[in-house]
Amino acid sequence: MAGADSFAVEQGKGEQAVKWMNEYAQKNKVNFEAKLQGYSVPTTKFGAFEFISWKGDWPAARNIIKKASAKLRMKALESGYHEKKDLLSSMFGTNTEFAKVYSNGNFVGQIEMTTRHGKWTVKSEVFS
Repeated sequence: MAGADSFAVEQGKGEQAVKWMNEYAQKNKVNFEAKLQGYSVPTTKFGAFEFISWKGDWPAARNIIKKASAKLRMKALESGYHEKKDLLSSMFGTNTEFAKVYSNGNFVGQIEMTTRHGKWTVKSEVFS
């Protein structure tokens, strides 16, 4: 079973999103459970996001976050994408991930994030 803090939803919609995603997963018998992480990250171009931790199946999790974005008419981040690096860079470099940004279920851009003190921070943002 996979799990991570690799999803985020538009600030102010976190509780509603987590409730909807968990109910959707339970109703459709999908291996997925989400909860709020308790912190948010601001972005310049896309607004602020509340991070969600989850456990379950990765493909189901990706599908549910996109469905939640469309159904609840909110922005959502789906991270977990890594740049390919050589072995030495990946061992000693910082942890960097890329996140897709969805608005109302549609892909609108991407964000590059790094971890600081165990929490994600935004490094760069790009509209698609």
